[in-house]
Amino acid sequence: MDLCNSNDIKALLGRHGFRFSKSMGQNFLIQGWVPRDIADASGADQTCGALEIGPGIGPLTVQLAQRAGKVAAIELDRDLLPILGETLAPYDNVTVIPGDAMKLDLAALAAEQFPGLTPVACANLPYNITTPVITALIEAGCFASITVMIQREVAKRICADPGTSDYGAFSLFCQYYTTPEYLFEVPPECFLPAPKVTSAVIRLVPRTEPVQTLVDEKRFFRVVKASFAQRRKTLLNGLSAAFGDKLSKEQLRQAMAAAGLPEEVRGEKLGIPEFAALAHAIQALEG
Repeated sequence: MDLCNSNDIKALLGRHGFRFSKSMGQNFLIQGWVPRDIADASGADQTCGALEIGPGIGPLTVQLAQRAGKVAAIELDRDLLPILGETLAPYDNVTVIPGDAMKLDLAALAAEQFPGLTPVACANLPYNITTPVITALIEAGCFASITVMIQREVAKRICADPGTSDYGAFSLFCQYYTTPEYLFEVPPECFLPAPKVTSAVIRLVPRTEPVQTLVDEKRFFRVVKASFAQRRKTLLNGLSAAFGDKLSKEQLRQAMAAAGLPEEVRGEKLGIPEFAALAHAIQALEG
């Protein structure tokens, strides 16, 4: 059985009486190069334990099982469990975990499932849970790499440079904790049913050293949040809305000057070093 052949997929789903769920964002791959290239990009080998979220009928799971020492796949849709029982039967290094990835302790799960192995995450993520799942994978703090296929627009946001239209608070979050890399795109016709958007595969490698040491993370991201809360306004106005209860506009203007920032600059122009310098200057004024 070819898990990326549309006829085989339809026969498999028919045997199990499966119906696609729009609410779960289900789109199954019908081009074999896609799961193969995603698994290759993950770098998974026999020293790794691969965590997958949303395996569907298992095409990426199979590719990971052929590379990794162990695979743990979390599947929310219980109607897919008997299908996965059939498609993954040849692989004794795969464990399917029924449940909602957003409600699980991913770090604890990785420690339980992958003793003695290096945890990596690799998944074809449903579009509707992309941001919270990536956030959870990063915050778990245990994965050597995170390789995911997501909507192209979100992939571009994650990898965006300061000053570009795609750049935002989520770009900064991902780039603060990881080094993101935009790998390749996957067109709609590679899926059944075909989505209306193009997908892209990215890899995020967690940083081993802090990207800045001027201020703590909480203070850094408070400034980031303030800067992007009102994108159409200047950075000064955004800061005033967030810090105005403690600091006057003139004091915030002084903090920006101390960080080397012009008064009319907007938050989307700033990178991590500039935000760190600004947060440090604000901290000095707050005392």
